[in-house]
Amino acid sequence: MAPLILRPVGVPPVKVWGVINVTPDSFSDGGRFDEPGAALVQARRLIAEGADVIDVGGESTRPGAKAVGAAEEIARVVPLIRAIRAESEVAISIDTMKPEVARAAVAAGATTWNDVSALRHGPGSLPAAAELGCDVVLMHMQGEPRTMQSAPRYEDVVADVTAFLAMRAEAAMAAGVVRERIWLDPGVGFGKHMLDHNLPILAGLDRIVALGFPVLLGVSRKSFISAVDGRGHAADQRLGGSLAGALAGAAAGVAAVRVHDVRETVQALRVWEAIAASQAP
Repeated sequence: MAPLILRPVGVPPVKVWGVINVTPDSFSDGGRFDEPGAALVQARRLIAEGADVIDVGGESTRPGAKAVGAAEEIARVVPLIRAIRAESEVAISIDTMKPEVARAAVAAGATTWNDVSALRHGPGSLPAAAELGCDVVLMHMQGEPRTMQSAPRYEDVVADVTAFLAMRAEAAMAAGVVRERIWLDPGVGFGKHMLDHNLPILAGLDRIVALGFPVLLGVSRKSFISAVDGRGHAADQRLGGSLAGALAGAAAGVAAVRVHDVRETVQALRVWEAIAASQAP
């Protein structure tokens, strides 16, 4: 029997980030939690299911999504962040490209800025990240949400994404962001062809992990899962593929996975880790 793929020695258990989109149009749960009461109930549920971080987003970044103004985005996310912080010490991430939204979110209790633009949205992003002093996730995205899936091209997708992330980490540190505060995200599904780009990235995650920064992986409910099995499943019918992606990330040494299905992901990771730990040396 082939040996189980082990998580790198000395790497802590994978953390689980639970997603809450307080938006009407996000690809998986848009409209379900855009009412404050429903969003808080969902946050409580994700915390109870074992989420280490609650990732709050107020602007959809699905392909073709329309931009949202900063004031509207703040109005969506800040009440929820305040409500979560009032009753829990759980870590909270704000999923935004806008520095003004990040500032408002951190002031309300967020502890991480998760930026799909890797601090490229505007000239104020890098200095804002340094000023806030919170953890920052730098994600790779070719193009921008409205057009990113029109015609993505790469010479070597793993090499290109790895080089981009290394460059953005250097830019963040040059601006004053502390190295230990920087996370990387390969951006599965963001300016990537369904199978030609996303699958090689998942197969090559160890090269991104080797950069030496904690890696956040988001494959939960992504459309490439349906492309793999050819069944055209809706977003909420992609749990099996989401778990497969999370376990692939665990084997490669990612620090965290960003998911919609927290309970199932926590269970899958803990069982996988227990099996790996019981394997004879």
